Parts: sequence; C-alpha cells; structure tokens
Amino acid sequence: MPGDLTREEVQTALAHLLLDKVRQDHYPSTTQMDMLEEILPPDLVRDYVNILLEKTLTSRFPSIPLLRRLQRITQTL
Repeated sequence: MPGDLTREEVQTALAHLLLDKVRQDHYPSTTQMDMLEEILPPDLVRDYVNILLEKTLTSRFPSIPLLRRLQRITQTL
C-alpha cells in the first residue's frame, strides 16, 4: 500500500497527524510544529492558525515563542 501513495498524499497524512498532535498537546512540541510548517498544505494553514490562536487565547500567559510563531505564519498569508 505505501508504494501506491504519492509524496503529496504521505505529506498530507503526516500533516494531519502532526496537526492533531499540536491540537491535543497543551504544550505542543516545537520540533513537531517546525516539521508541520515544512510540509503544511495550503488548505490546512487556516486550521493550523486557528489551533495556535485558540492556544494563545485560552492561556492566561501565552507563550512568547508561540505568539512569535503565529505572527510569522500570519505574515506569510
């Protein structure tokens, strides 16, 4: 079965997996977010931004690195 998948399909599957991890983890891994941003398909950017926004809005003291990451991503939109 893996031989039947295209690179794009595998990257999209990995992006969904990492997106779910970032969504579920209270303090998402920087490494996982970096990996996600390297392969994130354009149609998932909005989901990713919403997840990061939710994390910053629900935190009493949002992480500065997370805010900077969100700022960097939104500058590319």
